[in-house]
Amino acid sequence: MDIEEFRKAGYQAIDRICDYFSSIQDRPVVSQVQPGYLVDTLPSDPPEQAEDFGTIADDFQKLIVPGITPWTHPSFFAYFPTACSFEGILGDLYSSSVSNPGFNWLSSPACTELEQVVMDWCAKLIGLGDHFLNKSGVGGGVIQTTASEACIVICVAARARYIRDNPDVKLEDLVIYTTTQTHSLGVKAGLVLGLEVRALPVKPEDEYGLRGDTLRQALEEDIASGKRPFIIIGTVGTTSSGAVDNLEEIGEILKEHPSIWLHVDAAWAGVAMACPEFRKFGKLDAINKYAESYDTNFHKWGLVNFDASMLWVRNRKNLTDALDVTPEFLRTKQHDAGLVVDYRNWHLGLGRRFRSLKVWFVLRRYGVEGFRKHIREGVKLNEYFISLVRGTPDLELVTTPSLALSVFRLKLPSSVLLQKHEDRLAAQNDLNRAFHARISAESDKIFLTQTMLNDTFCVRFAVGAQGTRKEHVDRAWELIEANAHAATQEWLLNRTQT
Repeated sequence: MDIEEFRKAGYQAIDRICDYFSSIQDRPVVSQVQPGYLVDTLPSDPPEQAEDFGTIADDFQKLIVPGITPWTHPSFFAYFPTACSFEGILGDLYSSSVSNPGFNWLSSPACTELEQVVMDWCAKLIGLGDHFLNKSGVGGGVIQTTASEACIVICVAARARYIRDNPDVKLEDLVIYTTTQTHSLGVKAGLVLGLEVRALPVKPEDEYGLRGDTLRQALEEDIASGKRPFIIIGTVGTTSSGAVDNLEEIGEILKEHPSIWLHVDAAWAGVAMACPEFRKFGKLDAINKYAESYDTNFHKWGLVNFDASMLWVRNRKNLTDALDVTPEFLRTKQHDAGLVVDYRNWHLGLGRRFRSLKVWFVLRRYGVEGFRKHIREGVKLNEYFISLVRGTPDLELVTTPSLALSVFRLKLPSSVLLQKHEDRLAAQNDLNRAFHARISAESDKIFLTQTMLNDTFCVRFAVGAQGTRKEHVDRAWELIEANAHAATQEWLLNRTQT
């Protein structure tokens, strides 16, 4: 492909991307293809001869697009949102055009320095303290691929610091603390590093957030038995319900254990702290006071296309001491003189993508006010959904709603007579599984995901797509009400027949 062929193909690509977005709400919310559809269609070997690019581009439309679930669909209320702004698309396009591995400052100075700048911008946007800024020269921020990888990076750094402070500790005695509602990233870090993970229990009466007394008890038990907890992963906005751990209580207890690292995972909810009114919810003061590290995904609710997981540390030396590997061929005079940051020492890999460019595009185009407007609109739409749930006698909220996330379920009909030894919660869970199954069968119109809060089965409603408006919530509500009624009637009928 020469420059003019690329120009022509590029124009066509932009046109087709625009057509895709302009028609997205008319597409199925979830891809309707069956497993194996593409594997069975494509040849098993690569082509021997070059193919015309027009044919390749047409095959993208014909074969690939039908197998894409559009996470930006305005009726996508599952999981958490995945951002896809036009600014982010263009940022990715431009960054791909200047392809480089970005492993040190010299490989492309703009890649490193723009990342330093935008990480400080993002820190200020969400209210992080000056000690987390790259400009501080002590702390700093780095873009990771995902919150899961950021967690592994932090566990490596925390382990190295703990061993440095406690040189006689055995690796098999180290323990990672999570809670029963922490994202699977904690367990994944334990698997990767070969370390024990202990999930501390959380209670419904505490809105599924970890309390200090629970942490204190676990520390006393483990230390008495020879275990050595070295990190606790706190959460602001859990995946299941948007719960927030009590970081103030956790931080005060960790004062008695200065070798234990507090990492705060705010993958979804962290960007909401761009709005000052949500900073108390997000425990910003406690984060700035106690946290050694903090991570949030701008690629979820933050308008930046995947991947852009923003990780900040209070002391960058903890990262570089754990991860710095500098063979002779990577040495540069700028790094040796201490003049530059080499981000390869801040993450697991060597090479890294030029992610900061799309962040820069998004923040400049939206501005702080535009960014806040996007977050507030999502919260407002969820508040509207909450009013609908509270206005019907058949549904109930399971927990206090969290920003743009609500967790709800069907109530057990008052006419239900439980059998001897039948558990009420088990019966209600069974009803709600039937309800969610019916909703899932309407995946061309709506997408909701389920979760378990301790032993309670419930359904999540998460707002965040840029194109979602009140009318889409209304359509979702019509489907929810209709399927709730149908599921209840079918479930009751099945009970009478068994």
